[in-house]
Parts: sequence; C-alpha cells; structure tokens
Amino acid sequence: MSSLDESGFLRLKQIVPALVPIGKSTWWAGVKDGRFPRPVKLSSRVTVWRVEDIRALLARGEVAE
Repeated sequence: MSSLDESGFLRLKQIVPALVPIGKSTWWAGVKDGRFPRPVKLSSRVTVWRVEDIRALLARGEVAE
C-alpha cells in the first residue's frame, strides 16, 4: 500500500489483481452491492477509482473472495 500515491486515480487493471486478489467479475459484484468503492467515470470509456478510496478499502482489510 505504501507504493500508492497519496491522491489520484487508479484503473481497474491497477487494482485487480495487483492490489486486491480477486477477479474482475467479483470486483464489479462488490461495487454493485457496496462492498467496494464506487468508480468515477472520466469519460464514456474511462472508469477509475480514487486512490483514497482504495487505500481505505485496503486499510479496513475487508477484501476477501
């Protein structure tokens, strides 16, 4: 987690499975049911997550398949 910037954005491939050891479909299911942070749409084809939200998720330790 120390390799993450203090702020900014991450793409899905930078999160799954690099930081969160789950599959993409599990990640999206978690986003849908509120277990994982909601994304930010930068454009119609670009979806990102705030680094702060991912840091908080990892700090809580609630990431399990």
